[in-house]
Amino acid sequence: MKVVLLSGGGGGARFARGLADTLPAGDLTIVGNVGDDLEILGVHVSPDLDSLLYTLAGLIDDERGWGRAGETWNALASAGSWGGDDWFRLGDLDIGLHLVRTELLRADVPLSEVTARLVEKTGLSSRILPATNDRLRTHVHTTAGEFPFQEWFVRRAHEDDVDDVRYEGADDARPAPGVLQALVDAGAILIAPSNPYLSIGPILAVSEIRRALESRRARCVAVSPLVGGKAVSGPLDRMLSRMAGGTSPAHVTDCYLGLIDALVIDEADAPAEADIQLAVTRTLMDDRDAARRLAERTLEVACG
Repeated sequence: MKVVLLSGGGGGARFARGLADTLPAGDLTIVGNVGDDLEILGVHVSPDLDSLLYTLAGLIDDERGWGRAGETWNALASAGSWGGDDWFRLGDLDIGLHLVRTELLRADVPLSEVTARLVEKTGLSSRILPATNDRLRTHVHTTAGEFPFQEWFVRRAHEDDVDDVRYEGADDARPAPGVLQALVDAGAILIAPSNPYLSIGPILAVSEIRRALESRRARCVAVSPLVGGKAVSGPLDRMLSRMAGGTSPAHVTDCYLGLIDALVIDEADAPAEADIQLAVTRTLMDDRDAARRLAERTLEVACG
């Protein structure tokens, strides 16, 4: 069965690895968020695409949950000593990938093709597609003003409460090649346990992708990113409380109205009620086996 996963990095990438461990080779296509992308120190960084790539390829630093294992920081330290921006953590191994991506993008190779080449280098059978090749950037409206996503999330340590999210460039963004066909061909569409506003929102902001989900033939199942009403990491629980009025499963499903048929929730969030099917299991992915078990349960719900 062909499966399409909409995902950010972090927990989404761990869930993607669980799916890759469960599905036959070649059956998984991941549509990744590019709203977090940025240009810094002259290189183009795609944090969520890279987290997906590193996690699936076994290169991720599992303790940090981002970046390369065995990383060093000499180039960044040198850049900082010369007055360059050093607030965004670019490791030496990581920079190598960004240099290759940046060179190809400057040669007018689209991001989807660049990503495909990087995936091919790792030997992965799963596909990773950016949601769009067009420039799409997430901005957050906060109590301290509006900021590009990485400025708020990394530089300001996401301390400012968020009132709204804007996806710059979304009105003109088209799906990257292969995205719409993957959704049409899918036997199941899944949404990773990623932040609905910051990781999945930019993907759904591409209007043709949203319309494809609205007119889907396959079941679409999301995995809640909350455990006991709290985010495993990041500011989602604060955002949901402020922007949606709470952190129950129903508040999560409200983020995906008309787009999903079921939501997988953690045992700590049950019992609960929502307007769609709720499936209960253990969603905390504290090791690779736990991610695989969650993937198996989610696929069971999708096959419904």
